[in-house]
Amino acid sequence: MAQFARSPLTAVLGPTNTGKTHLAVERMCGHSSGMMGFPLRLLAREVYDRVAGMKGPAQVALITGEEKIVPPGARYFLCTAESMPIGRQAGTANEGLADYAFVALDEAQLGADPERGHVFTDRLLRARGREETMILGSASIGRVVKALVPDAEIIGRPRFSTLSYAGAKKLSRLPKRSAIVAFSAEEVYAVAEMLRRFRGGAAVVMGALSPRTRNAQVQMFLNGEVDYLVATDAIGMGLNLDVAHVAFASLRKYDGRRTRRLTVAETAQIAGRAGRHHQDGTFGSLGHEDGDAAFTPEEIEAIEAHRFPPVEQLFWRNGTPRTDRLDHLISDLEQKPKRPELRAAPEAVDLAVLRRLADDPLVIDRARGRKQVERLWAACGLPDFQKLGAEHHARAVSRIWRFLSEGTGHIPRDWFAQQIARLDSVQGDIDTLSGRIAAARTWSYIAHRADWLAHPAEMAERTRALEEKLSDALHAALTQRFVDRRTTVLLRDIGQSAANLPVEIEQDGTVCVDGETIGRLDGFRFSVDPATRHQDRKMLLAAAERRLGRILRVKADELLGAPDTDFALMDEAGQAPGISWKGDPVATLHGGPALLTPEIRLDRALLAMGQDVQKQVAARLAAWMDAQKEKHLLPLTRMVASSADPEVPAVVRAVFAQLADAGGVIARTELDSALGHLDKDQRHLLRRAGIDIGVLDIYHPGLLKPGAARWRAALLAARLGKPCLPLPGPGLTLIPAGEKPEQMGARIAGFRGFGEQMLRIDMAERMARTAHEAIARNEAFTAQSPQIVSLGLSEDAFLQLMRLAGFRAVEAPAEGGPNWAFRGRQKARTHQQHPGREKRGAPAQGKPRNDRGPRPAASSGPAPTGNHAFAGLAELLGRNG
Repeated sequence: MAQFARSPLTAVLGPTNTGKTHLAVERMCGHSSGMMGFPLRLLAREVYDRVAGMKGPAQVALITGEEKIVPPGARYFLCTAESMPIGRQAGTANEGLADYAFVALDEAQLGADPERGHVFTDRLLRARGREETMILGSASIGRVVKALVPDAEIIGRPRFSTLSYAGAKKLSRLPKRSAIVAFSAEEVYAVAEMLRRFRGGAAVVMGALSPRTRNAQVQMFLNGEVDYLVATDAIGMGLNLDVAHVAFASLRKYDGRRTRRLTVAETAQIAGRAGRHHQDGTFGSLGHEDGDAAFTPEEIEAIEAHRFPPVEQLFWRNGTPRTDRLDHLISDLEQKPKRPELRAAPEAVDLAVLRRLADDPLVIDRARGRKQVERLWAACGLPDFQKLGAEHHARAVSRIWRFLSEGTGHIPRDWFAQQIARLDSVQGDIDTLSGRIAAARTWSYIAHRADWLAHPAEMAERTRALEEKLSDALHAALTQRFVDRRTTVLLRDIGQSAANLPVEIEQDGTVCVDGETIGRLDGFRFSVDPATRHQDRKMLLAAAERRLGRILRVKADELLGAPDTDFALMDEAGQAPGISWKGDPVATLHGGPALLTPEIRLDRALLAMGQDVQKQVAARLAAWMDAQKEKHLLPLTRMVASSADPEVPAVVRAVFAQLADAGGVIARTELDSALGHLDKDQRHLLRRAGIDIGVLDIYHPGLLKPGAARWRAALLAARLGKPCLPLPGPGLTLIPAGEKPEQMGARIAGFRGFGEQMLRIDMAERMARTAHEAIARNEAFTAQSPQIVSLGLSEDAFLQLMRLAGFRAVEAPAEGGPNWAFRGRQKARTHQQHPGREKRGAPAQGKPRNDRGPRPAASSGPAPTGNHAFAGLAELLGRNG
């Protein structure tokens, strides 16, 4: 083949729509064999179909995590970057050829991605063709590529067409052949739902879709059945679509660690999908120029001129770790790079799973020798398609590994078939079907590991059939929900009568009839604008009244289809607890059968709508509340369940019931009687439930988090029919006592008062433990101790904390010796006791108590002597059962 450049190793860099991928495909097809790595399974499949059409299916292979098509004698391999067979690998006879005449890596700038970057960096450094190698990507990586691969010849490619900014546009004014980009499934669904109502429908493309579903959705767009495409940023990775305009619904996304604004390079990668080949394209934002998706002038200029900050470093992880021993493998994977152009990659899921399994005695026993270590590492490489997190995923991998490390080393056929059978259902909504497809991808990945199953071909065919079946059902569900060919445009041309005048609601809630402002719509409440004095005001009001019901129904549909992020708890101090949607109140909370099941009363504006709408809205709000309880109040929900669980001893259920009724945080004095009836095993049940039995308070630490505190305070206010109380700011551990409402709110949030200050109860318990530790070490513990000083606790508050926790000052302590002795926490007084007796009977620090008052020690035995180094240890251990 004719030589393309002076060097056999080239880096073809430039913006989108420069023909880089097309060039690489043409170069590969001119060689006797070749391999290309892509960032997405969808893109690998798209190029596979193209090359198979050029060379014939018998010569072309497709290798992704969960899909492998490898004909005997295949010479051209299209792969995801993770699946590129570098060196010989197990699988099929053709997989892992000794070398390839041509090798290319697409979207190499993903080496700077924290999650997958180390994979692309490894391929950039190690994947080489025998005759020619091409690195494709953004011009921003030119400097780092030249530093890491000095032999590479850098070749720039200009964009074929012009990309220009078209400003912000409302959804109703977007031009046809537009793609709207969002960064979460909820946001994609919300935009697609709006397009269904106003424009007749939209196709949906997300990276999590199977190729079959994605192709069916795109085909609707290409055939003109719909004029709009709603997608995630998956379209930025080289997917070729006939798009003239790209509109951003947002410029912020969650990157796996935090929600952040897109970089200019990321934005340009997506915007560059507009205008293919020599057709110019435009980009812009959805909404207003000052909205969340608004571009800055600097961003616009950089995107139009294709000028982006250079990438200085790529993420790296050792791509050839030792596998002779488990500790060597982990050590090599944690190795730091030696080049300044490289930085250590954050811990990926596979390494996180490996770390967890490395502590398992069974894994330690079985993972001996190179073969078993490599097998374990391969099992850890099972992708977390369902995004359940390393802890949950590690349990799934552990089960697979147990099968692989015993007997024949194969996963049992019947067990594997059962896992597939559980997913074989096309019932359910879009999210349910998407979840099944994600689970099916896991089993498809396993089925394509030839050495994991005794009958891999059979199981691969079954998983393929299952994925196709679920994909067809998902496509049908997406089409049914987001495409309505009978929908007409809401805003029509002006007709002959006033009743046909278009009604429009601006972003700020202003209601206009044919451009005339007649009032405002706040949530579902309409109020007439008193400043409207047009001579035709009555006619315009009549038109609005006739059309407003339809618009309110549209808003109700918006609410029903809104993502959870659009709803919020209303718990402003002094106001009744309630629920808002996009900042507007839609319901209030009132006392219900139990603390966790308040009554949801719809706003009076919603009561004017039909009973069916009211029921649907109430159900949507209840579903949102259930999700919030699952997110913030799961420990409290479990307490309630345990209080009614017949398997739990009655005395323990009683404790759970009292604690749950109090919102999960209660003073220990209120449960002393109940705790006295518990034996060691029964206390252990509380500890297993995560409950902390402190010397002053009993609580679940998870309920002290800011979100949990807000919900507990709101639910308690709803039960009492009282306004919400002011709560401490998030992250605070020590606050001034303040006025009575502030004190009451802080107590509900998990603070305890000590004089003029209030300390979070977990910190108070920590200080009590620190005091015991100081006594055990024969050391003094004072208000000047580092722990107290770092908290900011005043001396008066410190002394009160020590007294309430059961400590008494030692008279004339030795130099540097303990200055406190533990005498036991005071028990709650009986109601018959004289109110003033507690004060008169309370002993001075270090002095014996008056016999008339109750003793500080538990009734089961005498109090430990104060001079003993471990005095009160039993009391301290009591908090842990």
